[in-house]
Amino acid sequence: MSIWEYANPKKFMQTSARALPLVVGLTVCLLLVGLVWGFFFTPDDYKQGSTVKIIYLHVPAAMMAINAWVMMLVTSLIWIVRRHHVSALAAKAAAPVGLTFTLIALVTGALWGEPMWGTWWAWDPRLTSFLILCLFYLGYIALWSAIENPDTAADLTAILCLVGSVFAVLSRYAVNFWNQGLHQGASLSLDKKENVSDVFWLPLVVCIAGFVLLFVTLVLMRTRTEIRARRLAALLARERVA
Repeated sequence: MSIWEYANPKKFMQTSARALPLVVGLTVCLLLVGLVWGFFFTPDDYKQGSTVKIIYLHVPAAMMAINAWVMMLVTSLIWIVRRHHVSALAAKAAAPVGLTFTLIALVTGALWGEPMWGTWWAWDPRLTSFLILCLFYLGYIALWSAIENPDTAADLTAILCLVGSVFAVLSRYAVNFWNQGLHQGASLSLDKKENVSDVFWLPLVVCIAGFVLLFVTLVLMRTRTEIRARRLAALLARERVA
């Protein structure tokens, strides 16, 4: 069986309908366990106090904001190369979800940064590139809405996604590219010296898994909605012709 079978809208709808109940259940369980564990059963940090617990929202949201754009890049490339409509619709469906994660990351970052840095915002390399990524999300969504022909919209938004991928990379690795800046390095790293303490690390991993599945859930649901909308538009167009 080829993976490209799932590019068929009918096959995608059948498979996603079977997968969604399981994914939704796992999402709810992981988010409940991770957030309750993190916010209510971990100690205050000796330096940051209770504000450190914002990590359970900020880090997963920031990771998914970037990874959502990576997913959009992959599906956009599939559209450009193979012209599979489900991939284009999946990219379109992921954009508002990615934008929401980006806004959550920016807001929680400001709430975390103010008591730590003494300011809500700083033109730090990672923060600035993340803000630009947010603007790319807005532009991507606006471009889809502005163009009536869906194939043309998919082509142009795919190109925009390629350009915006530069800032997705900068958002992820800005701290490594530039030594200056207020933003800390990675909270999760293969280097144990850079990781947060285990007491925070374990619930954080659970929260990240929950956010990943939340993203998958929302994208599957929105892609199914986009497919139904495309089918409805095709039916209405046929009725007008008839």
